[in-house]
Order: sequence, then C-alpha cells, then structure tokens
Amino acid sequence: MSNQLEKVKELIALRAQARLGGGEKAIEKQHAKGKYTARERIAMLLDEGSFEELDMFVQHRCTNFGMDKKHYLGDGVVTGYGTIEGRLVYVFAQDFTVSAGSLSETMSQKICKIMDLAMRMGAPCIGLNDSGGARIQEGINALAGYAEIFQRNILASGVIPQISGIFGPCAGGAVYSPALTDFTLMLEGTSYMFLTGPKVVKTVTGEDVSQEDLGGATVHSTRSGVTHFTAATEEEGLALIRKLLSYIPQNNLEEAPYVDCTDPIDRLEDSLNEIIPDSPNKPYDMYEVIGAIVDNGEFLEVQRDYAKNIIIGFARFNGQSVGIVANQPKFLAGVLDCNASRKGARFVRFCDAFNIPIVSLVDVPGFLPGTGQEYNAVILHGAKLLYAYGEATVPKVTVTLRKSYGGSHIVMSCKQLRGDMNYAWPTAEIAVMGGAGAVEVLYAKEAKEAADPKQFMAEKEAEYTKLFANPYNAAKYGYIDDVIEPRNTRFRIIRALQQLQTKKLTNPAKKHGNIPLE
Repeated sequence: MSNQLEKVKELIALRAQARLGGGEKAIEKQHAKGKYTARERIAMLLDEGSFEELDMFVQHRCTNFGMDKKHYLGDGVVTGYGTIEGRLVYVFAQDFTVSAGSLSETMSQKICKIMDLAMRMGAPCIGLNDSGGARIQEGINALAGYAEIFQRNILASGVIPQISGIFGPCAGGAVYSPALTDFTLMLEGTSYMFLTGPKVVKTVTGEDVSQEDLGGATVHSTRSGVTHFTAATEEEGLALIRKLLSYIPQNNLEEAPYVDCTDPIDRLEDSLNEIIPDSPNKPYDMYEVIGAIVDNGEFLEVQRDYAKNIIIGFARFNGQSVGIVANQPKFLAGVLDCNASRKGARFVRFCDAFNIPIVSLVDVPGFLPGTGQEYNAVILHGAKLLYAYGEATVPKVTVTLRKSYGGSHIVMSCKQLRGDMNYAWPTAEIAVMGGAGAVEVLYAKEAKEAADPKQFMAEKEAEYTKLFANPYNAAKYGYIDDVIEPRNTRFRIIRALQQLQTKKLTNPAKKHGNIPLE
C-alpha cells in the first residue's frame, strides 16, 4: 500500500473514532436515558446529508488533574453547518458522552468559530445544549470560554436569529447563553436550567427542592417565562425548531420566507360577526379569532403557558410571515400585568429586529391593579411594551375588537405609537375607562344629591357608554383609520400588509435607547 493510501486509511479511522465521541459505552448510557447523541440530533435537525462538520480533530490542552491522559477528538461538542429546508444554518451540539459535555477552552473556541461564521454569512445559529457545566479542571479558562460565547451572543442579537435547544442539563454560567438568544426550547422531563443547583440551594437557604422543581421545563414554561417552547420528545423539539425557522428570515437585512398561499385572501368568516358576547364582562376565546383570520388557521404560538392573558406567536397572511400579539379575554379578562407586558415587549422587539410585520388584536380592559403588581414594577414592565411598540419601524396593523381602555389602549400599538393601520370592529369600546368607573369620577357629587343615586348613576353610565363605548369617537379624530366588519378582518389585514410592503421609517440616529429594564 502506498504512503498516501496509508494516510487516507488513517484519516478514515480517525474520523470513525471522532464520530464515536466518548465511546460506545458512553453512547449506550446516553441512549439508556432516552437521549440521542449530538450527531444524531444534528442529523434529525438538518436536511438529510447536508451537514458539514468542522473541527472534528480539536482536542483540549489541559494537563491538570490527570486530563493529560484523557483526550477525545472533537472535545465534547459537534460543530458545523448545513441546511434546513434548503436554507443555510450553523449549528453546535454539546456531546454529553465526552466529559459530560463540560465546557473547556477549546470547546468554547469551536462554538465561537461557528458563531463568527454565522455572523459573517448572515445565517441563523442553533445551539443544542447538553452539558454538565464548566470543566472544573480548566478553572478560569473555562469561565473565559463562556464569556467569549456570551459576547458573541450579544453582538449577534438582532443581526442573526439565535435559537437554543436545551436537551439535557444546563446549569451555572451556561444558562446565560440561552438567555441571550432569541428563542429557547426545553425538553419535558430530561432538561433543566438553573444558576445554582439543589445542593447549593439546600446549603444556603435550607430549601429542599428537586432539579425538576427548581429548573425543569414546566417551571420555566409556566412560572419564569425563561423558555419559549417545550417538547415531549427530542424528535418533536427538533421538528419545532425547523418549523420556527420557517417564519424567520436569515438575518436582519432580509425578509422572512414567503410561502405560496392556498387560502383565499377574501375568505369571509361569518362566525366573527357574532363572536363578541352581548355582556361586556363575558369572555370569548381569542384563539378562535386568530384561527379564523390567518392562512389555513395555522398559528405557531410562543410561550403558550406563560402569562396566558396575552398571546404571541407567528402566522401568515397571504403567505407573508407576521408576528401576532393578542390580548386573551378568556384569561384574567385579558388585562395586562408585569409578565404579559414583558412577554409582549420582547416578542415585538424580535419581530422589529427581523423585519416581521406585527398584527395586534386588542381587547384589553386595563392593567391589573393591586400592590402585588405595583410592588413588582408594573409601571416599568408596562413601559417596556409601550417602548417596544413605539420603537418598532416594521409594518404595524392593529385591530381593536372590544375593550381598549386607558393606559392599556396606548401601549397596545395605538396610532400615536406609529401604528400604521388601526382598525376597529363596531363592538370596540375605546375610552379612558369603562362606563361604571368613569361616572363614579364624573358624577360622584351629583349622585349624593340625587333622589335615587342608583338610578341616577345607571342613567349616567348608559349615557357615557353611548357616547364613548364605541369606535366612532376615536374614528372621528382619525385615531382609528376605519371601522370594519368583523367577518372581513382577514381581507382588510392582508390589504393593509400589501400596502405597507414599501414602508420606510427610521428612528433617530443613536447608539441605542435606554429601555426601562428594572
């Protein structure tokens, strides 16, 4: 055999060795937990045969604590690029079979190289996390490695889409990278995220808590809002990432992919003409409205189980990707609170960063009152939503279905926050406050002097409601561009979006704004 063939044979053997990660026993152990390996996950995520792996032969440089005797090709992370539905993406997947996927200096360099390439090529970057944390044997070098990754997350924010999949443990400093990315997905039962683990919590606070209850998918999807999606299986999670990308552009200079639309743009939805209950205190389901007006009823909801009083997610109108922000009257009457405001604001800012038009469906009676909200800075959280809408320069179409009162009217993409097209249904009530509250302020003195105070207040409430609890007062001033028939909502939104395709609007030149982050 020639020398060259010998070297080719050696290469093939080394590649086979690298693909085994931590070895067959470690792979079997991973499979026994019901988890896939890093390469198996990448194969499921990307188009078949499209993955090009980089840095397969990288090894760590640590010699402390016996590490000079433990070397694995690739050093615990698989990195490279490929395609999803034919579109270029960059990906890294931590390999738990190698040193529990712990982060070393060289692993961070591999991840940073992929992120740099993604930025240079203007393509999404997807990270699949499954790691025991920093490699303790490397000390400060591992911490420096995390910081290098975080710096790239920050610079890439708003430039390329960044998606994190949590497919196992993600603890300590490692949690900050997913927190800095645009979307995070967690697996139910097998993934967790927390800054300090149960043992430290027990030592410091005396609190006894499991990993699942401290930082599992349920906790972060319902209580903290840290994760945007959860999935029951790895297959479902990876399919969800693929689906999410179909609504998002490659970078901040491009538009989201257009999909051929088979749903007629002038489809009338008669059910919407009767969906608003006669009683102003009776709820209806905003999901029914969304399903009725978007293409083929398809809606990809984000943060479904967190702050359910507001709904956010992606849909299409005539094949064009849009972000939907909608109050949900079925939950807490659709009021805005601290969590709903933050949830809505972050989504609006994502859509604005990536040229995705925003459609807002409004039915909001106000902000949730009480000390709990005020002490938790509802003023600042509400201001975040206001800031996000006011800052956004993408096309903004707002439809007010029923209530739109006071400060909550303003923060839900009103005309003065540069809403482009503001429509209202005939059932819309746009005012400073509801009739009952308004007459208490306006007629408190007269009511005391009236022969029948109750009757007097009822008459005044009816008078106020007739005057203000309709869309025509706002339309009179041009704050509402048109009052539309509910069944025609889909067509009017599509027409508005078509008109707004050439919209050009820029904010004043500045380094960056100072959004209220407290």
